[in-house]
Amino acid sequence: MPRMSKKNKIEWDFYLDDNGRISYNELCRNCNRECKQSFRAVIISCPKYSSKRRKKKE
Repeated sequence: MPRMSKKNKIEWDFYLDDNGRISYNELCRNCNRECKQSFRAVIISCPKYSSKRRKKKE
């Protein structure tokens, strides 16, 4: 695996795990969309994912 430049490391810092590899959220790993989120983030909104526990506005 090629090394990242210093500029890329700074840019991808939120996505890098302990090994220095880019890691995505568990729900985003198999998704084909470009809106992949970091493994550190809590999913806020995703067009594909909808929680069954979500409270619907009445």
